[in-house]
Amino acid sequence: MDNRRRSRTPATLAVLALVAVGAVLLLQRGGGGRAGKSWLRASVTLTPGVTNPDVTQSTIHSTICITGWTKTIRPPVDYTSRLKQEQMAAWQLPGTAADYQEDHLISLGIGGHPTDPLNLWPEPRPHAEDIDTLERDLRLQVCAGKLTLAAAQRQEVELKHESG
Repeated sequence: MDNRRRSRTPATLAVLALVAVGAVLLLQRGGGGRAGKSWLRASVTLTPGVTNPDVTQSTIHSTICITGWTKTIRPPVDYTSRLKQEQMAAWQLPGTAADYQEDHLISLGIGGHPTDPLNLWPEPRPHAEDIDTLERDLRLQVCAGKLTLAAAQRQEVELKHESG
């Protein structure tokens, strides 16, 4: 093996630096204009999370633990679509509306407020669909008495604020 150092010209170094910067930008943005990992976390200030006053620890068996209950309180698509467009513009999010799902920070299944904008945010796809499994699991734990409602809500808020 040849241990001699290869000399690099300033032009070669500049090209390598541009490639490195481009790779970092693509990773941050997800490439192709899609939302990437740098956009996965919900903002603590813009979306702190708001609970539904009708859902408390004492009402879970007449609200969230009834199969299909969330369908009765889910906001209409025209409301969430309009809010998503407004938030994307105000927050200067990259990509198109199709790159995001307007999602509840505290999910409806564990007592999140259905329409309060402080509980709704444009969550990047496909991450939005991936997190749905966790949300269902938290609901099942609350309904089985393995986790309190407050603890489940806290876990979901922390997850979405810290890691997406």
